[in-house]
Amino acid sequence: MTTAPTAVTESPARRRPRPSRGLLIFIGRRLAALVLLCLGITFVVFVLTQLVPSNAIATNLGEQAAGDPAAVAAFKHHYGLDKPAPVRYLLYLDHLIHGDLGQSSLTHDAVTHDLGQFIPATAELALYSILFASVVGIAFGVLAALRRNRPTDHGLRFASLAGISMPTFWIALIALYVGFYRLGWFPGADRLDPGVTPPPHVTGLYTIDALIDGDFGLFVQSLHHLILPALVLAAFNVSLLTRFTRSAVLEVVGNDYVRAARAKGLPERVVIVRYILRAALPSVVTVLGLVFANVLTGAVLVEKIFSWPGIGQYAYEAAVNLDVPAISGVSLFVAVVYITVNFIVDVLYGVIDPRIRVT
Repeated sequence: MTTAPTAVTESPARRRPRPSRGLLIFIGRRLAALVLLCLGITFVVFVLTQLVPSNAIATNLGEQAAGDPAAVAAFKHHYGLDKPAPVRYLLYLDHLIHGDLGQSSLTHDAVTHDLGQFIPATAELALYSILFASVVGIAFGVLAALRRNRPTDHGLRFASLAGISMPTFWIALIALYVGFYRLGWFPGADRLDPGVTPPPHVTGLYTIDALIDGDFGLFVQSLHHLILPALVLAAFNVSLLTRFTRSAVLEVVGNDYVRAARAKGLPERVVIVRYILRAALPSVVTVLGLVFANVLTGAVLVEKIFSWPGIGQYAYEAAVNLDVPAISGVSLFVAVVYITVNFIVDVLYGVIDPRIRVT
């Protein structure tokens, strides 16, 4: 007598969670939208650079080289300046794909090289600013909601309103005057003390590179230089996150499942983290995208005030000197960062709240 083969069942411990089909479709739609947005941004930047009243040949080649017909012809052929606008745009896309953003008339280096030099400084400043703003802003928002209409709530709401109302450059000037000039607690400019050699380049972020190199003293010094500008950039974002987190928590704090969790006798910390904050997280994640955008836009003036060698100061110098290739390169970088951050926020929102995937 033959017995039927028994089915081999996979133990739950060996099962690997697979992303749902709906989530994959949702991410695919967002990726398609990201590609279209990037293409649209390149078209807008190309049109704007064509409208700028400047002599691209003299700016890039210099007055002496601009008088050489052979050099002028070679430059026009390379960038398609002797061709119709549609062909120039296709050549512009081809140069972008190959990493050619042109040559800066200010530094006389390739724009991609300049961006590689200045982006790490802004990335480090933005990283610490966002971390501080996220932790403090969310904590203040939850505290204000749980202490609704109490002195703590009124004080945090007043402080957040003041933080949103004050311009970032004004906060930067006050912080520099008090923290550096009057009290001397913080250094006034640059990423390191004068004459100090930066750590070996790995990521371009001095604090991380110093830790990789094992130089704890250099890590402390670079972090000391970061604190004041990072706090200035975080001031507006802390206020923004406080107000949004408070509103999001107030929407869920009175729900039945929160009252049921407290009726079970769960610790208040567990109720706040697992039930209240988790339900309010989608709204907070959406605001985090705005926080990152605020860091990029506020970095221009903050980096100029603190003489921070980042992308903001590079953009300022390029705008003042009408350096068109540098301006277009910075514009493309900022646009790509915005689009990428929004894509990540959309995906996180879809992961947290599955109802979003069907829209």
